[in-house]
Amino acid sequence: MYKVKTLNKIAAIGTKRFDKTRYEVSNTAENPDAILVRSANMLDMDMPHELKAIARAGAGVNNIPVELCSQKGIVVFNTPGANANAVKELAIAALLMSSRKIVAGVQWAAGLSHNIDVAKEVENGKKDFVGPELYGKKLGVFGLGAIGAMVANTATELGMDVYGYDPYITIDNAWMLYRNVKRATDPKTIYEHCDYICLHVPSTPETKGFINTKAFDMMKPGMRVINLSRGDLVNNEDMAAALESGKVASYLTDFPSADVLKMKNVIAIPHLGASTPESEDNCAVMAVDELIDFLENGNIKNSVNFPDVQNPKGGDESICVIHKNVPNVLAQISAAISSESLNIENLSSRSKKDYAYSVCEIAGHCPDSLIEKLTAVEGVIRVNVIRNR
Repeated sequence: MYKVKTLNKIAAIGTKRFDKTRYEVSNTAENPDAILVRSANMLDMDMPHELKAIARAGAGVNNIPVELCSQKGIVVFNTPGANANAVKELAIAALLMSSRKIVAGVQWAAGLSHNIDVAKEVENGKKDFVGPELYGKKLGVFGLGAIGAMVANTATELGMDVYGYDPYITIDNAWMLYRNVKRATDPKTIYEHCDYICLHVPSTPETKGFINTKAFDMMKPGMRVINLSRGDLVNNEDMAAALESGKVASYLTDFPSADVLKMKNVIAIPHLGASTPESEDNCAVMAVDELIDFLENGNIKNSVNFPDVQNPKGGDESICVIHKNVPNVLAQISAAISSESLNIENLSSRSKKDYAYSVCEIAGHCPDSLIEKLTAVEGVIRVNVIRNR
């Protein structure tokens, strides 16, 4: 019986996919084999020895200690693309709100409820909320993953001239882009040419604070910035100065903070990017399916810390070895299995930066003595054995 602990409320459409005869799923499970999480902070959480995997029902994993998990052989999954349409729709709304002063206008109009001649006041006051159309304007999209590609494509349908920058774009995402989305070879191209910027990149040491004074100095006056990715992509102090000077006409962010709320010409949304029932359902289903496939089959898909491995079953048991990406480990794994007079029917192995994952399908039963030998191999972090049904 596998134990799965939920740290947040996970949509039932996802948790119902667990076979009740094989899984115990609750928010009180002790020593779980797996954890399902959305926004709960796991950074200071003690990781039980039994924990094999964590699935984040969402794209970002800033609330999970990924490197610590890697060192302990805990596979961390996320759900890329599951909430893409929800965020894309909010991004289009954000472009309109940052342009047309819709939010400020609505707030002003709400204050007219006690005025006798509302229609007259509206006609006199609407000039204060004039804003430009999107049609014909230039949009720069940083990050062309599932969300960024959808935003870029939809913006072209609105008549915008779109530039995209992503040095790590995958072949699949490149195929998703419309032909008229222009490729920017560097950030400077976007800063110098575009009237709007949308951020759709993860928070990493390289991207934290990259929208800063240096970037603002290259931008056109009156730029509008949309940030639905992570708050720390923008240097708040530099943004406040850019808004004050008028270099940035409007900053719309999905990540309010005390500093941001004090700024001039800010539209702060309370982190609604993926807050749709459809998005929560999609994320829950994908996260649960990832856990099931890993726990029952040893397969990895959409892990942020270990490589994708899809292993075609060809034996009685699967020996799943998480190890460092260093020379001679595979040879030692094979030698240890051979020493037990077991035959490897199939072997799948891939690496991702400092770590690797190897699955050996064997004919026969994996004895405890083999697990001890494999665990003793230098570079091996964890060994999981799955009985193939």
